[in-house]
Amino acid sequence: MARIQVGGAGGAPAHNLIRSLREAHPDDYLIGTSSVASDLILADVDEAHLVPYAYSADYEDALLSVLKRSKPELLMVQHDFEVLAVSRLREKIRSEGVSLFLPAPETIETCVDKYRSYEVWAEGGLRVPLTRLIRSEADVDAAFQELRRPVWLRMRTGGGGRGAIATRDPHFAKLWIERLGGWGEFTAAEKLSSVSVTWSSIWHEGALVVAQSRRRLGWAMGDRAPSGVTGVTRIAETLSDPEVDQCALSAIRAVDSRPHGVFSVDMTLDQAGTPCPTEINIGRFFTTIYFFTAAGLNMPAICRNIALTGDVPSFDRKINPLPVGLMWLRSMDRQPVICSVEEFRRIEAEGFRC
Repeated sequence: MARIQVGGAGGAPAHNLIRSLREAHPDDYLIGTSSVASDLILADVDEAHLVPYAYSADYEDALLSVLKRSKPELLMVQHDFEVLAVSRLREKIRSEGVSLFLPAPETIETCVDKYRSYEVWAEGGLRVPLTRLIRSEADVDAAFQELRRPVWLRMRTGGGGRGAIATRDPHFAKLWIERLGGWGEFTAAEKLSSVSVTWSSIWHEGALVVAQSRRRLGWAMGDRAPSGVTGVTRIAETLSDPEVDQCALSAIRAVDSRPHGVFSVDMTLDQAGTPCPTEINIGRFFTTIYFFTAAGLNMPAICRNIALTGDVPSFDRKINPLPVGLMWLRSMDRQPVICSVEEFRRIEAEGFRC
């Protein structure tokens, strides 16, 4: 039995991490922290603590206080801002006897900033959408002159499609950025296709442990977001594509020559069908990580075991060990379901029956 503290407990990303840990190690004692009281009530944990938001000045004292009282052996978090905060506190956390399984500090600093990671990839020669940082209205005008329309706007930090929208109108772009107080925080880029893929991977001291890719086939509640992107996958499908694998590996190697920890790569296909890295969710898993657990690949449990016991598993197939064509269907207020592509297509083909 191990004592494990999970940040963001009760939220969807941490919920799927916790489900995975519970499935592999039901006797583990889980300590949940969150800055949202209602999330803590929903969390499947043995002990719960309310803490300030990770970007708050009070976060450090609150987190260290919980660690001193609850004495976890391992701390895992599932939000970019908290990954960054914990990374910056890693020495103080370790001094409390708490293990972490995180990439290098400079790698985290690069990856939580989408514009900084873009610069690294562009300098490394990777195919990436041309991107410009928007600090002023003049930058908006320049971007709309340089980029093919529609132009894709998004914030350089945060997840869930934060601030994202596509527009052909520079005047609207200025109003949008002003409304969100985003000068210096927004980027403008050429808009790629609507096809996106993700590549979840675990690394140990420079060596790949395992990686699995999936295709996103729809966003939950996408019709309620101006961009159509919510960051909440509605339908996902396992896949195996050497071009996707190579793109993800190149993106990771460009930001870290000796990867360690969790690297979750987002890619979008350009109009020619070439995958382009758009961000790395660093030090954490995608929200739908329980999809892989249910299919037979429990990545959170692998991280837990590496961090606590040094047990690094071996795989006959390190990249995409899961079968191709498994689908993960999600909706509000019910547990997700796995089905095969064949079953899904059969239902689609039947059409409506009166």
